[in-house]
Amino acid sequence: MALPQLFISLITDKQKHARLLNTLSLMENTGARKISACEHKTDVTLIILKHAAEEHRHAYYLKKQIAKLGENLCPTYADDYLIAPDDSRFYLNKLDVDVCRYLKAELGLSGYELRFAAYLLVTYAIEVRADELYPVYQQALDDAGSKVNVKSIILEEEGHLEEMINQLKQFSPEWEKHAQQAVVIETRLFEEWIEAIAASC
Repeated sequence: MALPQLFISLITDKQKHARLLNTLSLMENTGARKISACEHKTDVTLIILKHAAEEHRHAYYLKKQIAKLGENLCPTYADDYLIAPDDSRFYLNKLDVDVCRYLKAELGLSGYELRFAAYLLVTYAIEVRADELYPVYQQALDDAGSKVNVKSIILEEEGHLEEMINQLKQFSPEWEKHAQQAVVIETRLFEEWIEAIAASC
């Protein structure tokens, strides 16, 4: 199912829409926690703190949007309140593992260098995805006349992508090659995730 049609089918059902928002919130929260987990013990930059804080804010913002659909919907991230819970929970972890495998094989990285390089590539791939996904979701919300909106997230995600490109340029002169590989890996996982969501609805 195409992404716009999938969003429209979910938005028209308040329960499913609430679970979609909750699932997106979970994934943003997972991203924020992974950013924090890859921090160096001392060399923590302002941009990493900013990025983690904004991802946490996105998780909070999406969670708060659920109240526009009704009371007491999706109070936690328990499986019953998510769409395709297993795929959604492990999406970023799978991406991280696959990107780490690529970096080990391609660049022979290990330890903190591996974690930081994976952070750069995984985050880049996710920001590319967010730049596609959230505008499509917003358009579906507008078309449905929904009170929910994700416009503030769209603006911040655009800034994140630019920041990641700047960091990747410092990481490697061949950053585009590595970033493209991360996007290829993410695209496969995203397509599996979308299939799982469509199947669960």
